[in-house]
Amino acid sequence: MKLDGYTRLAAVVANPIKHSISPFIHNSAFEATATNGAYVAWEIEAGDLAETVANIRRYQMFGINLSMPYKEQVISYLDELSDEARLIGAVNTVVNENGNLIGYNTDGKGFFKSLPSFTISGKKMTLLGAGGAAKSILAQAILDGVSQISVFVRSVSMEKTRPYLDKLQEQTGFKVDLSALEDVPELQARIAESDLLVNATSVGMDGQSSPVPESIVLPETLLVADIIYQPFETPFLKWARRQGNPAVNGLGMLLYQAAEAFQLWTGKEMPTEEIWQSLTEKYQ
Repeated sequence: MKLDGYTRLAAVVANPIKHSISPFIHNSAFEATATNGAYVAWEIEAGDLAETVANIRRYQMFGINLSMPYKEQVISYLDELSDEARLIGAVNTVVNENGNLIGYNTDGKGFFKSLPSFTISGKKMTLLGAGGAAKSILAQAILDGVSQISVFVRSVSMEKTRPYLDKLQEQTGFKVDLSALEDVPELQARIAESDLLVNATSVGMDGQSSPVPESIVLPETLLVADIIYQPFETPFLKWARRQGNPAVNGLGMLLYQAAEAFQLWTGKEMPTEEIWQSLTEKYQ
């Protein structure tokens, strides 16, 4: 990578962020597409967010990615929001269009792109969890024409989740069904009629726990996905594969949300296959 007076910057902004693999993905893409860009990680304090966003204009950057805890806080510093960012209420990509800063959320798009030969349009989905990743998957599924969504959260989180789903219904006219994870018969009934089951919780990152009881029986054509990619195979995915179901981890979501951001910044397609190779070697 040659840096010169014309090199444009992009960055990922979060706290903590030093462990991020986004610089690896984007710098590989800049190099592979002969784009004069460099991508860095900025670990900032909350008090520096406004200034950091102002620097996108100041330094004529491509833009920035955002991760926890700034995906919601950044919105008040932006000029415009895309449809999905407005529905999700969070931004993971800011694009600098000649000084006009536009917020997007590419997480949901990236997630659905990562599912092999699967389209959500007209299908039924069961979603575990209602955090940031779950919201992006939910909103994108609705925009893409999903026919039915069942969301399961722990009973203690039900009241916290309901206002978001109500707001979503107000904005889209789509009613999402909400149930408690502890209600195993209901969970089994919903999964039995689903085309896609997604774990959007962090349960399984320890390599030990699973968000659903092992007693659940999966319909044989169900596609199972986990947004976690470390460990590469969570107990949840192992369990699904033991039942003979196709199962996908979260590494593809990470790559394809980055590819969407890269295209918004540069107008170029990220060579995902090439980068996917080096990613799986790194993380498997």
